[in-house]
Amino acid sequence: MAADAFITETEVRGAEDGPLTDATIAVKDNISTEGIPTTCGSAMLAEYVPPYDATVVERVLDAGATIVGKTNMDEFGMGTTTETSAFGPTDNPAAPGHVPGGSSGGSAAAVADGDADLALGSDTGGSVRCPAAFCGVVGIKPTYGLVSRYGLVAYANSLEQIGPIAPTVEEAAELLDVIAGPDDRDATTRKAGADSSYADAADGDVDGLEIAIPTQLLDGAHEGVVGTFRDAVEELEDAGATTTEVSLPSLEHAVAAYYVIAMSEASSNLARFDGVRYGHSGGFDGNWNETFATARREGFGDEVVRRILLGTYALSAGYHDKYYKQAQDARAWVKQDFDEVFETADVIASPTMPVPPFELGESLDDPMTMYLADANTTPVNLADLPAISVPAGETDGLPVGLQLVGPAFGEETIVRAGSVLA
Repeated sequence: MAADAFITETEVRGAEDGPLTDATIAVKDNISTEGIPTTCGSAMLAEYVPPYDATVVERVLDAGATIVGKTNMDEFGMGTTTETSAFGPTDNPAAPGHVPGGSSGGSAAAVADGDADLALGSDTGGSVRCPAAFCGVVGIKPTYGLVSRYGLVAYANSLEQIGPIAPTVEEAAELLDVIAGPDDRDATTRKAGADSSYADAADGDVDGLEIAIPTQLLDGAHEGVVGTFRDAVEELEDAGATTTEVSLPSLEHAVAAYYVIAMSEASSNLARFDGVRYGHSGGFDGNWNETFATARREGFGDEVVRRILLGTYALSAGYHDKYYKQAQDARAWVKQDFDEVFETADVIASPTMPVPPFELGESLDDPMTMYLADANTTPVNLADLPAISVPAGETDGLPVGLQLVGPAFGEETIVRAGSVLA
C-alpha cells in the first residue's frame, strides 16, 4: 500500500449491476461522502462527517463501484506535493522518496500502487494532472461544467473540476462517462457532452490529427522532461498525427493571474470556517473575534493561511483593480490565445509538469518553486478547457507526463490522442 495514500479507509458498496461493478474507487477527501469523514486534509475539518453524498459519489455508487477510502491531499487543495496535508505526506509508489504530486496526490498514489482500480480527484490548477504525471498514471481535467461540483468543498469555484484518475486512458474515460452530465444541484453544469461516450473514443485513431506545441511551455523545462516529451510526441506522429510549434504569448502571465484569482476566491470560500457552525472550535472564551481567530489559527496550516492572506489583500480596497481585475483581464487573454490556436489545431501538447517529481521535503520551504511548477497546467483552468495527462516515459527513473489540451467539450479528441500512449 502506498505510504499514507488514505486518510480514511472504508468499504461502501455500490449497486449490484452497473458499468463499474467490481471496480474499487478511492475518493479525494474534499468530496463529500455521507457518514464518512471529509477532512480536506485539514485539522479544521478533522472531525467533520458530511450528511450527504456529492453528485459524483452518488453516480459511481449507482454505477456499481465500491468506495475503499478517502485519499490524502494538500490541505484544501492548496499545494503541488500533498505535503501540506495536516495528516502528513504521501510517498510516491512510482518513485519512492519523492512526492506524488498534488493536490490529489493520495488518489494518484492509490491507483499507481494498486490500492484502488480508479480514483476521483479535483483539479483547480493541475491537481489531477500533476499527480497523474508524477505517479505515472492517467488523469483527466474535464471542461468546466461537464462534471457536477455539488459536494466538492470549494477552494476556487470558477476554476475547479472533479476528474478521474486511472491506470489507462480507456479506464479514465469509462469513469468520466459515469460522472459527466448536468446536475440540477449545480447551475454551472451544462448539457454539452452529456451524450458522448468517452470510452469509445479511446481507439488510438489519430490519423490526420493536428497537434500544436506551445514554445512557452518548453522553455525552461527540465532537459530530461523535454526529451521524454518529444519522444512521446514522435509516437503520436508515427500513429498519423502532425505537429507544429506555436506561440501563446499570454502564458507568460498565466501563473500570476491564476494565483491571484485562486487565492482571492479561496479567501472568500474559506471565510465560512469559523469554528462555530462546524470545523475546529476556538473555544468559547472571550469575544467572537478572539474565538474566530483562535479557530482559524489552530485549524489552518501555513499554506492555507498564506493564500487566504494574499487573496484578501488582492481583493481589498485600493488593490482590487491593481491585482484582481488585471488577473481577470489576463485570464481573458489566455482564453483568447487558446481559441486562436484551436482554429487550426485539434489539440495542444506539452509536458504536464516542467520538472520531474520533487524529493519529499524539497520544496516545502520555497513556495515560489511550487507555484511555478504549475506553469503548464494552470492556463487550462483559466481557459475552462479539458486536458489529459498520460504517461510519456521516464527521465532518470522518474515518471514524466504528457498533457493534451482540447477545445471546450473536446474530451473525445484528447481521449483518442491519449490512448495512443496509454
